[in-house]
Amino acid sequence: MDGVPDGVPRVPEQRRPDSSSKPPKPVESLKPPTSPKAAASAEPVASTTLRFSVLGPVRASRGDEPITTGSPQQRALLAALLLREGRTATAAELIDALWGEEPPSQALAALRTYASRLRKVLDPGVLVSESGGYAVRGLADGALDLAVAQDLATGAEKARSAGDLCHARETLRRALALWDGETLAGVPGPHAEAQRVRLEEWRLQLLESRLDMDLEQGCHAEAVSELTALTADHPLRERLRELLMLALYRSGRQAEALAVYADTRRLLADELGVDPRPGLSDLQQRILQADPGLAEPSSPSPEPASVPVRPAQLPAKVPDFTGRAAFVRDLGEILTAAEGRVMAVSALAGIGGVGKTTLAVHVAHQARSAFPDGQLYVDLQGAGARSAEPETVLGSFLRALGTADSAIPDSLEERAALYRSVLAGRRVLVLLDNARDAAQIRPLLPGTDGCAALITSRVRMVDLAGAHLIDLDVMSPDEALALFTKIVGEERVASERKAALDVVAACGFLPLAIRIAASRLAARRTWTVSVLAAKLADERRRLDELQAGDLAVKATFELGYGQLEPAQARAFRLLGLADGPDMSLPAAAAVLDLPVEDTEDLLESLVDTSLLESAAPGRYRFHDLVRLYARACAERDELPPSERASAVSRLLDFYLASATAVYAIERPGDRLVDHLEPASCPGLHFENRHAAQDWLYAEAVCLLACVRQCAGQPETLPRAIDLLWAAHDLSESGANSREYETTAEALLGAARQFGLARAEARALTTLVNAHHVGGRFARADQEAEQAILLAQEADDLFTVCWASNARGIIALYQNRHEDGEQHLSRAIEHFRALGNSPGEAAALCNLSRIHLATGRTQSAVALAQQGIAIYDAMGNSMRGANARYALGLALTQSGELGSAADRLQEALEVFRDSRQRLWEGMSLFRLAELDLAARRPAQAASNAEMALTVLRGIGGEWRRGNVLTVLGRALSGIGQTGRAQVCWQEAAGIYEELGSPEAAEVRALLSPVQAA
Repeated sequence: MDGVPDGVPRVPEQRRPDSSSKPPKPVESLKPPTSPKAAASAEPVASTTLRFSVLGPVRASRGDEPITTGSPQQRALLAALLLREGRTATAAELIDALWGEEPPSQALAALRTYASRLRKVLDPGVLVSESGGYAVRGLADGALDLAVAQDLATGAEKARSAGDLCHARETLRRALALWDGETLAGVPGPHAEAQRVRLEEWRLQLLESRLDMDLEQGCHAEAVSELTALTADHPLRERLRELLMLALYRSGRQAEALAVYADTRRLLADELGVDPRPGLSDLQQRILQADPGLAEPSSPSPEPASVPVRPAQLPAKVPDFTGRAAFVRDLGEILTAAEGRVMAVSALAGIGGVGKTTLAVHVAHQARSAFPDGQLYVDLQGAGARSAEPETVLGSFLRALGTADSAIPDSLEERAALYRSVLAGRRVLVLLDNARDAAQIRPLLPGTDGCAALITSRVRMVDLAGAHLIDLDVMSPDEALALFTKIVGEERVASERKAALDVVAACGFLPLAIRIAASRLAARRTWTVSVLAAKLADERRRLDELQAGDLAVKATFELGYGQLEPAQARAFRLLGLADGPDMSLPAAAAVLDLPVEDTEDLLESLVDTSLLESAAPGRYRFHDLVRLYARACAERDELPPSERASAVSRLLDFYLASATAVYAIERPGDRLVDHLEPASCPGLHFENRHAAQDWLYAEAVCLLACVRQCAGQPETLPRAIDLLWAAHDLSESGANSREYETTAEALLGAARQFGLARAEARALTTLVNAHHVGGRFARADQEAEQAILLAQEADDLFTVCWASNARGIIALYQNRHEDGEQHLSRAIEHFRALGNSPGEAAALCNLSRIHLATGRTQSAVALAQQGIAIYDAMGNSMRGANARYALGLALTQSGELGSAADRLQEALEVFRDSRQRLWEGMSLFRLAELDLAARRPAQAASNAEMALTVLRGIGGEWRRGNVLTVLGRALSGIGQTGRAQVCWQEAAGIYEELGSPEAAEVRALLSPVQAA
């Protein structure tokens, strides 16, 4: 950043306290510790187990056993000697260090007593007497935490000088982690006080250096929370204010950044009578001018754990790659020319099956040495109905380059900008396979000197500026025969050369067709080449006409399909019916109604024919064109035709049974599992809650795709709706919330179309949850009301329970407390009638919040405690966290802040562990409210900042307005009134747009500020 000195701060020099009666002693610098041999004049007994700490309370230990270091003065003596790093301190110097200007009359005797006691508890030869003084000698490397911190700081400085910001940043984190509270805590004497000041200054400098690197790495949102707390603790430290301004600006919060400057200028004028330093003023001007140099991090490096991430995502090369010599040479020259010059973009176009991906992967592997910083790869699924979204791909690329999930922005434009920033100064090759069009890939281009992009697509990208376009045609006859020979074997082809030429000609010289035909022949040793040629001549003489479109690919697939065994062909047809992007082995076994072991054998045999791809161990996928062909085969060949619907139904049942198992393991005792549609296919068994959650989130995209696919048939729609209900954790995770909502809307439309009242009620209930998570309370309440009426008509009391519960909590948010209490009371009555104790606990906790909002604090506490008791009795930890959340709110209002903080912290830990981003963010928000009540505005600001970060993209604008209001109160409490005003103005705008009554409250907060 401009105006920031390079490098990591060195430890400040030691200085004696000023004294008018004694001359100052020489300055002692704290350099990294020398070796024991260099530090000692004698050969003391080396201590390999002693450890000492001064960056906190002065402590000593031998291995894991603590050593008693005695009285405060005795610890002061030990600290003074440790800080001299083996050099001798005279008795006079030590007396001055311990007692300053007024030592006791028996100071020398006391000093000797302290030294004698320390010598007894330390190893022999560690505390030595010489020249009328004392020294600590013979310590092992790393025995003193301060020396370790100095070594780490030196290492961080070297790494930063070498441009390795990731390593430097991690090393500084380790150095700062050595501090354990106040340096030399509880140690008396002027020397200890001087050292405390010196080492605290060094710690802050190291912290500022690490935060500066955080911003260079693009971690702006995370840094805001920490910097807010630090500026509250150190309000006059301008460097921290400068970093906070930059972090806010890069987080899109320009008004708050400028408010920080205004707060700082006013504070400095009031406290010190000075203006901000030039660096701070310059930064303000650059923010006002929207200086492009501030918009992106100055360093492109990603954020790995300890070393720069160099992705190597290229798929494996095809070992029998043949021909294309001119293309390989030309593309290689274009790509390698990008090194040190300009970005190279090459786009390969051609019909499906012509070998675009094979050629691109081969060329990319050959060019790897020119791109030492890594290679990225993605299949953009451009030929499918749901091609990959650029923002999704950018998120995957940024993670592969080491960017933390929390640092990845939401919008396409911001992700593209961060992606280009991360790649700046690096040489990375990006292979964009199977692109839909130029619009899809423009955000994915590096745009950086030294990088290159290689693109494959079925369309010519004439509108892609600066691209080198290549139209890839079919192979020449010689190349086609060479490819066929490599796969089948020289011996078999040499004796039947004419038949081999007939085969490749019948394949239209299309590489994918040749590879499939040759692979089937190679797998059947009893066949001759003539047999294969005869088959092609009889069945596919139309290939000569199919060089310009998809029929060439279809004909090639027909060849491979015709050679499959009956079980293989059935698997190929049925697996192609599923809409998901890929499929797990257990899901495939459900579709085929076969044991997992037999399914795996079939799928691996299909992989061998290239009709199926192994996306990862245990996961399989079709090429998009192969999937279309497989479905055409199913429509044509699957008998009876009802088996197609049965296969999809079995997949739905597998997901329903597995999601039900996830729900049951996460919510022990919840009766929802007894009220779902029965599944004919068994699901998975999970060992623990974490394994269940891992499965649910890994299968989210495929699961939701199956739900949407099954919405079109009245026979499968009720099960699809129940599957969505069982998987409703996806709506609260943030990652799948939007897709969950659109799926629920599709199910609702289908239920209304088919006139299924019970299904419509349940679809409405899932949609209510989605709108509640999104903060759209009015719409959620309307849908919950409809759900109750339909569920009563269908005699579905279970849905009535949950819809009533939802109406109760929504009424709370809308300040309709009487209505909310009525809804929740009915929900509790119905849950009890059904024997659904967890549902009863949920409604009790929500009723607790109604009581709290209406001033009945004691009953609110009691209701929440009832909910906790029910959840705990059933071992329901995740929903028990919701109950502890409710109890924390009630205890906060009753003034029991310590207990409230404990309950909210317990809830927070469970929500984090369960990946419930909505409730994690809300727990942080409530902790911020509690901190305000406890008059801890700095901690409140930190928690509110974290809540904003966690709730990004989930929770809706109303909740964001609540967090901003609390953040403004916290900032006002630490004197940052300018930032507070910006937060309140944004909150007021949100409330007014939503028509929320909170707008008046926030405007009242703004009035005194505006008047001032």
